[in-house]
Amino acid sequence: MKAVAALRGSIVVTDTEDPPLERGHVRIRTEYSAISPGTELSFLKKGGDHPSLLGYSAAGIVEEIGEGVTGLLPGQRVACYGAPYVRHAERLTVPSNLVAAVPDHVLPEEAAFAGLGAIAIHALRTADLRFGESAVVVGLGILGQIIAQIASAAAVRVAALDLNAQRVLMLQEQGIRHAYNRHELLEEQLQILTDGHGADSVILCAGGPGEELINRSLTWIRDRGNIVVVGDLTTTFSRGQMFGKEAQVLISRAGGPGRYDSGYEKDNRDYPIGYVRWTEGRNVAEYVRLLAEGRISVLPLISHRYPLGEAEAAYANYLNPTDCLGTILEYES
Repeated sequence: MKAVAALRGSIVVTDTEDPPLERGHVRIRTEYSAISPGTELSFLKKGGDHPSLLGYSAAGIVEEIGEGVTGLLPGQRVACYGAPYVRHAERLTVPSNLVAAVPDHVLPEEAAFAGLGAIAIHALRTADLRFGESAVVVGLGILGQIIAQIASAAAVRVAALDLNAQRVLMLQEQGIRHAYNRHELLEEQLQILTDGHGADSVILCAGGPGEELINRSLTWIRDRGNIVVVGDLTTTFSRGQMFGKEAQVLISRAGGPGRYDSGYEKDNRDYPIGYVRWTEGRNVAEYVRLLAEGRISVLPLISHRYPLGEAEAAYANYLNPTDCLGTILEYES
């Protein structure tokens, strides 16, 4: 089968074999997969002399189920998340813990962003926001856009910042009015939005040097508020500012509990819900529920579509990120 890989700093479409169908896993024929630019471009830069498969978020049709799988049937549309099982590849073999059924009325293009949806949901859970509290989302790429929409759907008071005015406008068109492309505008309105107390949380989806942005974020949060780092941001900041508010600076890792645990993923051993309420798999299912109930909309964020064979052009398009937001790869039926 065909799959997308990084090789010596370039994108190639390579041939690879289907993994064996293990107990607890399902075989999926891919319809769409979503590019995660931050994660995947960093892998591209590190590409060595051997092909390294890319991708971790997709939607498709179940072709076959392994022994012990319940709740899924051949012919059913599903969303799935998590490397090395989910890739930009024609067929996927995925632990059922990382798969969620997709209702017929949900667009598979939107379902393909389930991995990013799970990451967005886990970031909000890390922020520990409650009904009526407030959050500032900084960086309105595809992940920041999804985080802001989900936070708003959960009745969190959302403000957002991105220097790209077009991305700000896109979020405003989703009904989130307090989105700005200048720090000064955000700071002025934040006082009104939070009754002068400051935000409960600042969620940073930006990348690069973080000292200036984190220190500024410390001025935006309330006493004992938190900052959640989601993007690939360096974590240098002022201890004095952090101490002054007894603030927390947190890292949100991937899509939730279970990630990087081979027992949960490869061996498909779920965590009891009484002990771990929200796993990465349950976060995937929650993202699909939000789509199904019309509480969020990802379709307006899909700016580009490419067939699998044009994957190189899809990644090259991110060299001009001002007009590139959400990109999906399409697979033949």
